[in-house]
Amino acid sequence: MIRPQLAEFMRRMDPNSVAIIPSAREATRSNDTQYRFRQDSDFLYLTGFEEPEAIAVVAPAREQKYTLFVRPRDPEREIWDGRRAGVEGAKDEFGADEALPIVEFDEKLQDILDGPEKLYYRLGVNPDLDDTIIRQIARMRALNRKPIHPPQTIIDPATIVHEMRVLKTPEEIELMQRAADIAAEAHVEAMKAARPGMKEYEIEALIEQIFRRLGAAAPAYTSIIGAGVNATVLHYINNDGELRDGDLLLIDAGAEYRGYASDITRTFPINGRYTKAQREIYDLVLEAQMSCVEMVRPGTTHDQLKSHSIEVLTKGMVRLGLLKGDPAELIKEKKYEQFYMHGLGHMLGIDVHDVGRYYHDKESRALEPGVVMTVEPGLYINPNTKDIPEQYLGIGIRIEDDVLCTPNGPRVLTNKVPKKADEIEKLMAR
Repeated sequence: MIRPQLAEFMRRMDPNSVAIIPSAREATRSNDTQYRFRQDSDFLYLTGFEEPEAIAVVAPAREQKYTLFVRPRDPEREIWDGRRAGVEGAKDEFGADEALPIVEFDEKLQDILDGPEKLYYRLGVNPDLDDTIIRQIARMRALNRKPIHPPQTIIDPATIVHEMRVLKTPEEIELMQRAADIAAEAHVEAMKAARPGMKEYEIEALIEQIFRRLGAAAPAYTSIIGAGVNATVLHYINNDGELRDGDLLLIDAGAEYRGYASDITRTFPINGRYTKAQREIYDLVLEAQMSCVEMVRPGTTHDQLKSHSIEVLTKGMVRLGLLKGDPAELIKEKKYEQFYMHGLGHMLGIDVHDVGRYYHDKESRALEPGVVMTVEPGLYINPNTKDIPEQYLGIGIRIEDDVLCTPNGPRVLTNKVPKKADEIEKLMAR
């Protein structure tokens, strides 16, 4: 049984075409050890096949519409590296019409390329395969006196696949909800566990232990555990600082569950109580975050969301004395970027920064039911900033949720983690 995603991809392909889509390759970590394998996102989306050294060939006009080239079964290698599906499993478990050993791909390539006018293939990702395919097409073109017809056009399959991936099916949303629930539980436990004197990596270890215990394959990205001024570094990943009494702890961590990512950020006081200054900045970021979440509705554009977050934060920063002047003029001059220098959020799915166009020509993309995106405004006040109230120096705050756009408005997938300051303090007091 062909996966629905692959069937839809075939429907969108040109009838007289063929697609060649390779798996990810294994990557060396050091010497003769490998990183844990993670399948190419597009390949996983279309095939569900999670082994390396595989190539999918998709040809809608042919009798064998879907062929998988895979590693054959090898009892000796499987003792060392684990079970392989093999050619039998590629057909029985993954719905291929035909399955062949990967070593036969090169000799079958001319037949694959002979006839279709268009080839869907992504150049620049796998240089070795690029070279194999380009050389084969060149050889076939040289045989112009024979009845051999290589493709005349090469098209990036991402033009189809990435737009398909923007809108999540009910089955995908269910997986993303589970990924969100796993990450939410880890964030809650981190709030309960954090104490002055701990190290950031202790919190990281706790979070990732919970991910694995609840069935996640891994973190969806390198966890950010930033205490105190470390929270003012947007992609801080050293995670080796100390949690100090009176500081905040920013945790940006998400789980990957059956290929799908979650992405949550919370910022809370290490000793369980926000100071007045911390609470003022926190409540401002929360105001922006919650009002933007409410805007995640069909027809709202990504630019409208970002503009609204800028407006709320800029007005608040003027009120607190971080910025001075007329908010409209400050926005025009982009003065807010000193403290709010990133986008409001991103689409989420198999990739944590998921694929799909954010602009059509120069027009910002409008949300549709089925889009899942993060909403994550923040303020980051470098301790060396001049001419601002001293009590705000060194505060970094981000609040992030995963939000599904539905016909009836936003559905927050990550609502099992408290984010109102009073709720966080109450949880930590317990």
